[in-house]
Amino acid sequence: MAKKQQPLKPGEKILFTVAGVFIVFAILAFIAMQIFMAKSDKPLFATKTHAALSAEGQQGSYLFRVNGCTTCHRALRNGTNMGRTADLDGIGSRRTMQWMYAFLQDPQKNYDGETIDHLPGERSAAYVAKMPKEELHAIAVFLSELKSDQGSSSSPIPPKGESPFIDSMVKTWAPKEWKSKYKDIRDDPEVLKRANEAAVEEMKKP
Repeated sequence: MAKKQQPLKPGEKILFTVAGVFIVFAILAFIAMQIFMAKSDKPLFATKTHAALSAEGQQGSYLFRVNGCTTCHRALRNGTNMGRTADLDGIGSRRTMQWMYAFLQDPQKNYDGETIDHLPGERSAAYVAKMPKEELHAIAVFLSELKSDQGSSSSPIPPKGESPFIDSMVKTWAPKEWKSKYKDIRDDPEVLKRANEAAVEEMKKP
């Protein structure tokens, strides 16, 4: 004989009610955000990347879309949001065109570790390496022209001028002696120049 289910205690009722309210609020907020994004002419978040596509870059953009690359990646704010490696906006500030061209031809040889979907076999993106080299070159040119603005999360250079978040964190947590001990590189053009040069050299590494 099944045991009779005991009624919820007052505390449990309150807990479930609060959780339910939060869930309903989250669903309504998500729906409202999607409606706002669909109707708004302006992006919801500030754009921190840009692209000035050459003729070959435009051809690469077309090939990128028609060959299904947006199934796993995002570029020019079109495609998936699966993760950081999926978002290719700004990748031209992290990798050279030559590196990306080499990667597209032989992903495993030119990647730091095992890729997810570019492995040989029946993986979804294994076909990319078999595409004509001129098409892969066009895609590499397209990706190399997706640049980061200074201060974006994909840029190796910190933002110009003041940064409210960084400044507030430093003010709250950094020891007072840091102000005299360390120099703010945002105020030093030479340091920024060296940081940029170092980032360029890092991009050239395999």
